Amino acid sequence: MDREEEPESVDWRGRPSKPIRHGGMTAALFVLGLQGFEMMAVAAVGNNLITYVFNEMHFPLPKAANTVTNFVGTIFLLSLLGGFLSDSYLGSFWTMLVFGFVELSGFILLSVQASGYKALIFYGALYLVALGSGCLKPNIISHGADQLGKHQTKKLSTFFNCAYFAFCSGELVALTVLVWVQTHSGMDVGFGVSAAAMAVGLICLISGSSAYKNTPPKGSIFTPIAQVFVAAICKRKQICPSNPNMLQSHLSIHTHKFKFLDKAACINGSDESPWRLCTVSQVEQVKILLSVVPIFACTIIFNTILAQLQTFSVQQGTSMNTHLTPNFHIPPASLQAIPYMMLIFVVPLYETAFVPLARRITGKDSGISPLQRVGTGLFVATFSMVAAAIIEHKRRVSSQTLSIFWIAPQFLIFGLSEMFTAVGLIEFFYMQSIQGMQSFLTAMTYCSYSFGFYLSSLLVSLVNRVTSTGSKGGWLSNNDLNKDRLDLFYWMLAALSLVNFFNFLFWSRWYSSGQSPALSNSSNTNAQLEQEIEKQNSLANYNS
Repeated sequence: MDREEEPESVDWRGRPSKPIRHGGMTAALFVLGLQGFEMMAVAAVGNNLITYVFNEMHFPLPKAANTVTNFVGTIFLLSLLGGFLSDSYLGSFWTMLVFGFVELSGFILLSVQASGYKALIFYGALYLVALGSGCLKPNIISHGADQLGKHQTKKLSTFFNCAYFAFCSGELVALTVLVWVQTHSGMDVGFGVSAAAMAVGLICLISGSSAYKNTPPKGSIFTPIAQVFVAAICKRKQICPSNPNMLQSHLSIHTHKFKFLDKAACINGSDESPWRLCTVSQVEQVKILLSVVPIFACTIIFNTILAQLQTFSVQQGTSMNTHLTPNFHIPPASLQAIPYMMLIFVVPLYETAFVPLARRITGKDSGISPLQRVGTGLFVATFSMVAAAIIEHKRRVSSQTLSIFWIAPQFLIFGLSEMFTAVGLIEFFYMQSIQGMQSFLTAMTYCSYSFGFYLSSLLVSLVNRVTSTGSKGGWLSNNDLNKDRLDLFYWMLAALSLVNFFNFLFWSRWYSSGQSPALSNSSNTNAQLEQEIEKQNSLANYNS
């Protein structure tokens, strides 16, 4: 008998979605509302957290910096959990709804504890926010992009730029209005405003529920991946066939990387279990996952630089002249708003001017390829640390207190680099995802942030240990930046960033050169593969 084919997307009631009623850019706008308000809420906490734990909770500076980097790192690491739960069991909409309320409860608890500075409640509330925000982030991007579909590459490129614009808008409001509230009305009120912003974001998400098309979860995404590795190991002594017809469920698409995995699809008999014989489509999905890992790894140093701008650079500002007028001073955490003031104008200009011009030259719907965009950002990020090192040295040797605006260039340069790298990376990973793994692959981009912030904590500890001599502490061991050598730490990061850029060039060429000619356009690779898989599934349904 024919089996009823499972719909590719459904509405909020589980019925097959209709193109005229569900999805599209209108549905994606509701998701972007959540993106902006959630970013506003969490950024107001994360970007001023070091000032709170240092001044109000009296943590030593290294511990305060590590508290911030560990918090932000945990948010992005937990994005993998959010991606897994979404693709495997809950779907992106319900994952966002559930963990959105978890994050909201964390903000409320932060507001309650701020009047008493109870460390236990503080850490509990902080990591409720981390759990909720981490599980939300990859699903916001994947759910919004799913409203358009991979075949609409121009609209997808526009959506990713709009998502970054929403991100910048949320950051800007957080770093100006909300930080001002925290400074003048107290952190309890500031945390309460973050809770209110999160509530508004959830209202935006729920308001669009009838317009969404939702991808149904398909069970654990790790099972078919594990089956490929188990089958390949079991057949490790078998010679890969030169005849592709000896592969189970042969596809017209077949990449040439990681050929040892092809053994998982070699047919030995007619009655092999799924743990001994896999389809070529399964093998190709695993190859995609392995192929993007080096690209992912090359963005870790980039996010380590971001960690410095949210920790030590803020502390730089506290030791400088923050007065704009005799009666008005700028909170140091608000310095991070400077690049977003620029980006809310640059991002629309990039979308409306640069992309159409580049599209005519390159023929690519996104103007330049996602990998080219990532590489541009990685190169520019190096100069952010160069500027930071030069200004920090000038601050230390200057006979008078410098204006806080001297450290603006390091924020501006990094903001420009982030526009290229962050958006390019998300677009690249989403376009590589197979149907049913969109959220998890998108989560890998956020996991890069996590590793970058954890690496920052590790580097701070390692540098202090290596540079300490006898009774003299290391570069970053004091609570006084005038005694520390933050400038040398910045120079070290600039060198690491430049080495990392050349490392990225190597792996991006490796990624591109390993594809068959038919797959030279990476944005079409997975769309073709999904079409092949859909044909196979339809044939299997017919035969059964």
